[in-house]
Amino acid sequence: MTQNGIVLVVSVSILHEDKLLMIKENKESVKNTWNFPSGRIEYGEDILDAARREAKEETGYDVQLTATTGIYNFISSTNHLVILFHFTGEIIGGSLLLNATEIIDSKWIAPTDLLIPNLMELRDKAVIIQITENLISQKEYSLALFNRYYGDIPRPIDFSNEVTIMSR
Repeated sequence: MTQNGIVLVVSVSILHEDKLLMIKENKESVKNTWNFPSGRIEYGEDILDAARREAKEETGYDVQLTATTGIYNFISSTNHLVILFHFTGEIIGGSLLLNATEIIDSKWIAPTDLLIPNLMELRDKAVIIQITENLISQKEYSLALFNRYYGDIPRPIDFSNEVTIMSR
């Protein structure tokens, strides 16, 4: 989704047996670059639903989201201001089926391999490295940040009955 010149994007690190699934882009503006399964959030779409949808569309896998590594703000390789919501996930169904119009190839790699200079041509390299460093150091946060139905979130304090005294 694009709003006020900002592109809202979700991406997912699909993890399986200590490996991470990377996809090779086939879109003209980013052709032959490696990325996490990702895409734009559609208008009115829940962020978590968008992440699961994009993972399915680009890989064929049904994914259960497990955590988030954070929210990243950057100028993309296509010169867009991007706010990226990145998640981790596990395969719960489906099978590898790449959408050939968008994805050329896929590869399971160790997360540390993404830190090897020039091993792969990464799309938006700086943010992929930042996400990878968070994955390796296990800097993950609860999905409850995005949806109150994940985990126990304290209820907001009700101040409606409080009296406020203001002095000048």
